[in-house]
Amino acid sequence: MSGVDVQVDRERCVGAGMCALTAPEVFTQDDDGFSEVRPGGTAATAGHPLVREAARACPVGAVTLTGD
Repeated sequence: MSGVDVQVDRERCVGAGMCALTAPEVFTQDDDGFSEVRPGGTAATAGHPLVREAARACPVGAVTLTGD
């Protein structure tokens, strides 16, 4: 899983916060309530099962994992 990247599509995000609740070490919400990836919350943690669950739990599919 070394080549996996985590991204949040800010155009698609509705601020449900499921990703931040599921994997708070990787995701946070900005001042407007929209999700974003924390600094350092990329390839090093993307293989963690909670990150995959956060992507699955997003009600609008705004969280994507790309790469390996």
